[in-house]
Amino acid sequence: MSYPKLHLFPRKEESLLRFHPWVFSGAIASIDGSPRDGDLVEVLDSRGRALGTGHYALGSIAVRMLSFDPQETIDQAFYQHRLREALKLRASMGLIRPEEEGNTSPNTTYRLVHGEGDGLPGLIIDIYASTAVVQAHSMGMHEARQIIAEALMTVYGTEDKLTPPLEAVYYKSETTLPTRDMRQMAEDGFLIGHTEASYVWENGLKFIPDWVKGQKTGFFIDQRDNRSLLRAYAPNRRVLNAFCYTGGFSVYALASGAERVDSLDSSGKAMYLTEQHVALNFGKDCSRHRSITQDAFDYLEQMSEHEYDLIILDPPAFAKHRKVLRNALIGYRKINSLAFRKIAPGGIVFTFSCSQAVSKEEFRLAVFTAAASSNRRVRILHQLTQPVDHPINIYHPEGEYLKGLVLYVE
Repeated sequence: MSYPKLHLFPRKEESLLRFHPWVFSGAIASIDGSPRDGDLVEVLDSRGRALGTGHYALGSIAVRMLSFDPQETIDQAFYQHRLREALKLRASMGLIRPEEEGNTSPNTTYRLVHGEGDGLPGLIIDIYASTAVVQAHSMGMHEARQIIAEALMTVYGTEDKLTPPLEAVYYKSETTLPTRDMRQMAEDGFLIGHTEASYVWENGLKFIPDWVKGQKTGFFIDQRDNRSLLRAYAPNRRVLNAFCYTGGFSVYALASGAERVDSLDSSGKAMYLTEQHVALNFGKDCSRHRSITQDAFDYLEQMSEHEYDLIILDPPAFAKHRKVLRNALIGYRKINSLAFRKIAPGGIVFTFSCSQAVSKEEFRLAVFTAAASSNRRVRILHQLTQPVDHPINIYHPEGEYLKGLVLYVE
């Protein structure tokens, strides 16, 4: 199949030769044809040498490369191959553990496709038991959504040694496509089949993903490993889970034997979801858990010193883009400084940033500055990142968005 051709300026092919999957608009010298946003295009260097194929877009990232093989056709077979490779990786890491006899720690939720990390820029696919939730972050992936859904059903229907088959594919992109016009055009809903939201297993604990109204695809899968690490620190501690959202860290802390867990969020809906998850795992009357609906900054400012000896800070992205970076860093410094000042001696702080615009170094500097201003001795116990089902393409370091530290406060 012949695609419109994009010709690059001299030397602008160097990043593509290093397999970076983005072509910026300023690198394009000319275009043969009139590609629309989302169309497949062929990219050529200044001498006319074909470099590969990708999705065209009208923004600053003009092409997201799908293949560096100029001979490869982007069709359903292409998506089946990429999805099959992604599934094999997750299975080889032991992530897929169905609920069955002898399995003491089932896990039925995981990310199948993480954009550039799995060679499919602009695409996210999360698996919740028998439901796949597809999320497009580019017009190209939006246009390919039905082909992707059909490829998913084929892969999960033929790879039965790895995982149970899918029953449905849900599309959820009304808030993730890059422009308002695109988002208005997108319509969330089932592409194939239909399922009702039910609980899924994560490391032997139960959670209910809300792919219809919830944030992201319905659950924050990316904190699974970090929630699991919390099990080593929570026993017999008084825990504050700030910005708790659906209460994932709270459930893990309770399961590991925390003395008490306070879940804090400014959203009443978030507190409802947290209470649902606590009840699902520990019954409706869990005396060790308390819900607090309040702004996290205000609560930490007002709370008594030494009330907690383990504090989790997992705020929403303070910076969606670099333009608001300064304000984001101020926010990270302030919330961490409050935690350091108030936590009991010998306390543990789990602190995170999910802002892609904030680098690992910038986040660490903000936390270090907060520690210095609190006049407490602070040591790093762990440096955290996203789990194996959120892989980072080594040629695309921008894919590392989740940063975290586990700190000991004397």
